[in-house]
Amino acid sequence: MVDTRFHHFVGPMSLRALLEPAGLASAVGDGDGPMIAGAEELDLAGPEHIALAAQKSYRDALMETDAGAVIVSPDLAEFVPPHAIGIVSKTAHLLFAELLDRMYPSNTRSMVMALLGPHENLPLTEADVRLGPGVVLGPGVEIGRGTVIGPNTVIGAGVTIGRNCVIASNVSVECAHLGNNVVLHAGARIGSEGFGWLDHGISNRKIPQLGRVIIQDRVEVGANSAVDRGALGDTVVGEGTKIDNLVQIGHNCRIGRNCLIAGMSGLAGSTVIEDSVMFGARATTSGHLTIGRGSVLAAGSAITKSFPAGSRLAGFPAQDVRNWRREVATIRSMSRRGESGR
Repeated sequence: MVDTRFHHFVGPMSLRALLEPAGLASAVGDGDGPMIAGAEELDLAGPEHIALAAQKSYRDALMETDAGAVIVSPDLAEFVPPHAIGIVSKTAHLLFAELLDRMYPSNTRSMVMALLGPHENLPLTEADVRLGPGVVLGPGVEIGRGTVIGPNTVIGAGVTIGRNCVIASNVSVECAHLGNNVVLHAGARIGSEGFGWLDHGISNRKIPQLGRVIIQDRVEVGANSAVDRGALGDTVVGEGTKIDNLVQIGHNCRIGRNCLIAGMSGLAGSTVIEDSVMFGARATTSGHLTIGRGSVLAAGSAITKSFPAGSRLAGFPAQDVRNWRREVATIRSMSRRGESGR
């Protein structure tokens, strides 16, 4: 969801007023259309929201959405529900990004700008919160009792931090809500912009990153690791999960409970990791896939598709570890025979 603690919304505004600068006001028909109170994902949108359906994979969610208006690609126009106004565009995703910039101006989305002021809502801290030298707390920050924050750490506007957390030195946290007993090691970056672009290799048009990071209780994030905020929804790290040093968690990833992710691993955007999954060092995912509960990824695995619960994976691209071992043994055997035949 777009949390207005972090992203300033200029509305509400009528759908006509929102579309007029793009020359699309005629899509509303007579009148001004519904009042738009923000943007939302299809499955979470209500009558006051505008949403996006730009790919065929969105079809089912589009048919079931409660959104008041939807930006759609031409091949999805017939699936817009009767209660919603469909705005058809061949460049639906680009149009949606333009509308997001209009609703949530880019000059209000910078942590630096928020820290510079004005500070109408002062930070709130419970008892026994300890702050090291050079700590910066943005407006509206809330910190629970017993939390310790190390030197030169920056906590952005609106961030909430639970009780008995330990946040080391030189950490930055923005657009995030942290639970209790969370540990962030030195140099961790929580809630930075996700890596999202359109018009690839031509204009490289940035997709506004308007989501959040939700870190649940007892999560630990290693030194110099990054957990990016969602593009529109949330990036979630489930309770009890431990993330090693130098790990990248992309936008909109959802990590389950009690997972272990070893150093230098990388999760591309919208990866779903179910509970109790273990990543060996340098294991990676290509994004928009699911790894089932209790799976184990060997070091250096490259996951390019979804796998069910209990999978044991290795290789590039990753496959069942037994098949991978057989392939490696076969290749070695062939190589040795070739060498002996010279």
